[in-house]
Amino acid sequence: MCGRRSESSASQELVHEAGRCVRARGRGRQAAGERPHERRKSGKRGGGEIEEEEGRPVRDRHRERERETPGGHKDNLSSVKHIVVVLSGKGGVGKSTVTVQLALSLRQAGKKVGILDIDLCGPSIPRMLNLQTKDVHQCDAGWVPVYADRERTIALMSIGFLLENVNDAVVWRGPKKTALIKQFISSVAWGELDYLIIDTPPGTSDEHLAMVEGLQRYSIDGALLVTTPQAVSTGDVRREITFCRKTGLRILGIVENMSGFVCPHCEECSNVFSKGGGEELAKVCGVRFLGCIPLDPHLSHSLEEGRDFIEEFPQSAAFSAFKQLAQAVERGPP
Repeated sequence: MCGRRSESSASQELVHEAGRCVRARGRGRQAAGERPHERRKSGKRGGGEIEEEEGRPVRDRHRERERETPGGHKDNLSSVKHIVVVLSGKGGVGKSTVTVQLALSLRQAGKKVGILDIDLCGPSIPRMLNLQTKDVHQCDAGWVPVYADRERTIALMSIGFLLENVNDAVVWRGPKKTALIKQFISSVAWGELDYLIIDTPPGTSDEHLAMVEGLQRYSIDGALLVTTPQAVSTGDVRREITFCRKTGLRILGIVENMSGFVCPHCEECSNVFSKGGGEELAKVCGVRFLGCIPLDPHLSHSLEEGRDFIEEFPQSAAFSAFKQLAQAVERGPP
């Protein structure tokens, strides 16, 4: 009887495929119609998605082996001082937005920051930092992250850099997702960082368990929980709190995003989506409340265009909220 693939076999296949994607992008991409990952037997192309295919041989095998710290290889997180995880049980609440602006705020405070994007099906951070056309390279220590500036004060690793086309879909089951996340945790050569911020997909599933397992050897500062004011969001974030407590993941606090709309003309704040849901949830669950972040058109435009909102709009209410959030993260767990 044919059994289910083990996680180790999925990991090996993943390393091979990721290496192929890195090399393919490094060559500047193939000419139209000459994709290296065509499925010749079926005649179908894989150009629109990265597919999980049971038993499919990988022709272009990657020489780099998966690094396991217990085996004596370099620990790529050994020079990372603080690890912060951004979580939410609800999708669309602005986790990636909070991650990026927190990173920019910490950089403004003189910190070196890395961002690990493990939202495998929706990698939006490369676009938010205007890095979507960049490539990942390899060194002896593993994968080299993409840097957002010449000074290398912000580094990013995302599956978005491994896709040959920005419209490619990641169609993977749990074992393959788990393998890539553990590979990201072990094999990205971050160098010295003050903070590593991990942006996660919504929910409490495979990706989150893989992250917790991959980081269990390290001291994590804690999880930053993002919600919007509505009850439909706070209900899902309450489940995320339960997840954190079951897995032993410390909670730094709750931040309420999209808390009011700041008019770009008169700067008056209107509570479009109500207000106070995140603060009430924090009180009920005995968790720190880290503040409200209002909707701001300048912030939306900056994210769309890959510009530095923190640098360009220091007078905005959202800037003040992100600055306070960064200060709370620097203070550490309660």
